[in-house]
Amino acid sequence: MESTTDHHVISVRNGDGEVVANEEHKRFKFSVFSKKIHCSLVPVSSNLRDKKKSEHDTIKVIHSIKVGISLVLVSLLYLLDPLYNQVGDNAMWAIMTVVVIFEFYAGATLGKGLNRGIGTILGGGLGCLAAVIAQYIGGVGNSIIIAASVFIFGAGATYFRLVPSIKKRYDYGVMIFILTFNLVVVSGFRANEVLKIARDRLLAIVTGFIVCISVSLFVFPLWTSDELHHSTASKFHDLANTIQGCLEEYFKSDSEKKNAKMNTSCCKSVLNSKSKDESLANFAKWEPWHGRFGYSYPWGKYLSIGDILRELAAVVLALTSCLQSSRQPKESLKEACEGIGSSIAWSLREVGESINQRRKLKAESEILPKLKAVRAEMSSVFGRIKIAEEEAEKNEEDLTTASLLVLLLTAVVEKVEELAKQVDQLGEMAAFHSNVAFTS
Repeated sequence: MESTTDHHVISVRNGDGEVVANEEHKRFKFSVFSKKIHCSLVPVSSNLRDKKKSEHDTIKVIHSIKVGISLVLVSLLYLLDPLYNQVGDNAMWAIMTVVVIFEFYAGATLGKGLNRGIGTILGGGLGCLAAVIAQYIGGVGNSIIIAASVFIFGAGATYFRLVPSIKKRYDYGVMIFILTFNLVVVSGFRANEVLKIARDRLLAIVTGFIVCISVSLFVFPLWTSDELHHSTASKFHDLANTIQGCLEEYFKSDSEKKNAKMNTSCCKSVLNSKSKDESLANFAKWEPWHGRFGYSYPWGKYLSIGDILRELAAVVLALTSCLQSSRQPKESLKEACEGIGSSIAWSLREVGESINQRRKLKAESEILPKLKAVRAEMSSVFGRIKIAEEEAEKNEEDLTTASLLVLLLTAVVEKVEELAKQVDQLGEMAAFHSNVAFTS
């Protein structure tokens, strides 16, 4: 005989002949799943925040030390007589180069360094050519050649700075080109040894560049690609925590809430991350092959995923605003909505973790079926709301709020499905591995 404590499941068949569990059993599974996640989420997320803050502080100290080492190395051009005899007072250009191009991440340093190097070589070379031609002509023609070359190259380079594709990756290099060209060609008007001046300054700049790149790439390198990769994965976890947290806060009793407000800082952070993501992706493309990231790594796909994450964050903000402005919800919807929120949060975390671990997601067989079940549960909830609307018009405001809640959750599910498909494509493009077991 079966125990009376066993949970009985009544199975029915729908129009397609598929077996469907009754709503009570589904709500029971969602509720248990929600409580299990909530119990383990709070201490884990707190520890992760503390660990992340400690690691970031350590990284900042490392970066500061690296900058100090670089400045000491380029100062040797002044301190050591053999080196000073080679570059003279132009050693200050090496120090300026270190101060200007040494960035927090290796990709940013390499990108700025290459831009500065290319801009300096092109600007210096063309500046020397224009200065030599002007000196060869002499007289009034000298001034005319210099003025004309300054106007043509300055105006032309400035126009190219306004081209979006050039501005995105080479704006700094074009700016350095304008600066170097003008300094060389104008100084050549008064100086007789323009080639020697250009050579010494270029040597000092190249020295500063080599010091920066060597320290940045070989002394505890901080990769831009790692930052973009992990920050993208962390956004999934942040939004998942926000969705689950705001629903749990909404269904608390009035005595438990105590004027507490739902935390939406993660959503706002995701919404404001566009410029940072674009900068990180741009600098990541400059980085050499290292670890898991190669030259043709699909950083553009990360930007596409980031755009969808920002759309999801906007929907989640609308959801939290709806929950904060509404009155105490119907108790009959509590277990179903909390279970739906837990399933959505689980799906988001699983998608984010697949990016973090660089494993293939297999969205069609793993994530999308679960989201399909969530859709079915929401349809059931929406049906009960419609029935309640017909039976009790006096609670019209509460029922309207409940309907809006279900519609917003539906929009969230649609965005999560889109993200799962995009991450699935990322896994194929970036050759993610697939040897990690899937757990539900």
